[in-house]
Amino acid sequence: MSTVVFLMALGGPDSLESVEPYLLHLRGGRATSPELVEEIRERYRATGGRSPVLEITRALAAKLEARRPVRAVVGLRHWHPFIAEAWADVVALEPDRVVAVCMAPQYSAMTVGKYLEALADARNDVGGGGIPLSAVRSWAAHPRLVEALADRIRAALGRFPEPEQLSVPVLFTAHSLPERILRDGDPYPDEVRSTIDAVVARLPAGQPTAFAYQSQGRSPEPWLGPEVEPTLDRLAEGGVPGVVVAPIGFVSDHVETLYDIDVEFRARAEKLGLRLERMEMPNAADDLADTLGALVDAQLSG
Repeated sequence: MSTVVFLMALGGPDSLESVEPYLLHLRGGRATSPELVEEIRERYRATGGRSPVLEITRALAAKLEARRPVRAVVGLRHWHPFIAEAWADVVALEPDRVVAVCMAPQYSAMTVGKYLEALADARNDVGGGGIPLSAVRSWAAHPRLVEALADRIRAALGRFPEPEQLSVPVLFTAHSLPERILRDGDPYPDEVRSTIDAVVARLPAGQPTAFAYQSQGRSPEPWLGPEVEPTLDRLAEGGVPGVVVAPIGFVSDHVETLYDIDVEFRARAEKLGLRLERMEMPNAADDLADTLGALVDAQLSG
């Protein structure tokens, strides 16, 4: 029986020229002001000129194929290859079944739910609706993911002098979403908390921790908080020597880690007299590929 694993990620512009059309798609066709386009373009210019997400996810796909008797195809929600484009490639492979995995461990109807909606639309529009499909909705507290995150946090703490390590707080972060998701009973905050609780259980006893949402959108509606900036201010007031930022809401590097954390938050921390270290992202590391393999195994056996 042939199986295709369909990996879906948010995606990002593949060049500075792609930033404006990418934002147009990200914002559902709403135009972005020239000033904001240029601001976002500068962020990508400062972090390599393009998003690394596609390259990272394809590297993961290759590692997954080396670990399991599957083909792995990558589709992006907001840039090429779009989910519909990649689904056409899946259909051409004529698989007996497909396992879909979103590269966002914590479920929200606004994130993972939208990936699955785009996949359903592709099955209707492109064809292949009869191919048996199962999807991983959440892997927020999968033991392999949790251990991969905990390993990286412990390594980041290890960059501090040993006598300081137990006084350095771990600041967990996840991408903010509009507050209106709470009115619909969206599980996202609970999903994020489940990841944090599982990771904390694997950190040294007594390790201080904090949490904040990052990368709030530019729309006028309220977004989930607390935000990172005032959280850093509060930690500095408490006299801690530094902070480890652990963006557990993400599994790969992108502008939210490479710029929001590594540039903006680090600059703020320096002004506050805090040493800021960031957890290394799993990206295409072996332990994340092993995690994906375990997720696929569970779907195939289920």
